[in-house]
Amino acid sequence: MAETPLTFPSAEAQRLEPHLPPPSAYPAGAYENGHSSPALPFVTLTYATSLDSALSLGPGVRTALSGPESKAMTHYLRSRHDAICVGAGTAVADDPGLNCRIAAETPRRYESSSSAGVGALLGLASVSTGEAAIRERSDAITARQPRPVVIDPRLRWDFTPQSKVMRLARAGKGLAPYIVTAVSQPPESKVRLLEELGGKFIIMDQTQVDGAGAGPSSPRFDWRAILAAVRSEGLRSIMIEGGAAVINSLLAEANAHLVDSVIVTIAPTWLGQGSVFVAPPRQAGKDGGLAAVARLANTTWMPLGEDVVLCGKIAPRA
Repeated sequence: MAETPLTFPSAEAQRLEPHLPPPSAYPAGAYENGHSSPALPFVTLTYATSLDSALSLGPGVRTALSGPESKAMTHYLRSRHDAICVGAGTAVADDPGLNCRIAAETPRRYESSSSAGVGALLGLASVSTGEAAIRERSDAITARQPRPVVIDPRLRWDFTPQSKVMRLARAGKGLAPYIVTAVSQPPESKVRLLEELGGKFIIMDQTQVDGAGAGPSSPRFDWRAILAAVRSEGLRSIMIEGGAAVINSLLAEANAHLVDSVIVTIAPTWLGQGSVFVAPPRQAGKDGGLAAVARLANTTWMPLGEDVVLCGKIAPRA
């Protein structure tokens, strides 16, 4: 399985640094200005969206939004986290690899460097002229791979030995997933397949299901319980990538405080009506009137190719 390693410009990596988990050498929970505790991992929510806040053209429709530069950024972000997380819908629709393709020699921390271009005129970081395109090279892919975590309450994802994430794990180019489920006795064949490659099922108690709108046919886990289970596996940071149900649930008022960092890639396109949108559930404000669900603070805007990346932290609710 040929996978070309990617590199990510050092100037842009430096701009991302304040929004990333500290190096793994830091003690668990030692995150300044973050929400993480020793019982929970550092949580980064990241996804690519259109100008109309859409993730895809429709349910189950795989839609490419990120350009090559922001795609390389995503793989760099993966290299900086212990785990990456998607929901069952994304696993079913996309057959994702959930690995990191950043070249092994890409440094983990960087010296600052100057940048130029239109972004500089706007007071924003920009890819320098010599690094305008992400270079795809034949160097070895990094040995530091994140652990895939798939949120799959009802075991909708019918993975096989030929699923991309399994093939990458078998080839030593990724790790087998941990699957978070409410099914107390997963099929033995699935258990064996995961364990042969180093993965496992993480079985949650049915009482750890969020009751709002959830039921036996559509369970939804309590995010704190999920994150605590992830941390108990020795994973100190997790990058949550989607899909829509996962993102909207995590941005809901009850869960947004669990997010330490948000990194959104905005593509210069409108997907239009009928698309799948980022639109977390909204509750009335303190006075009973309408109120925004959440807002970002401490923001950084960073052009990457034709895309723009927005980084920030969830602001305390007023």
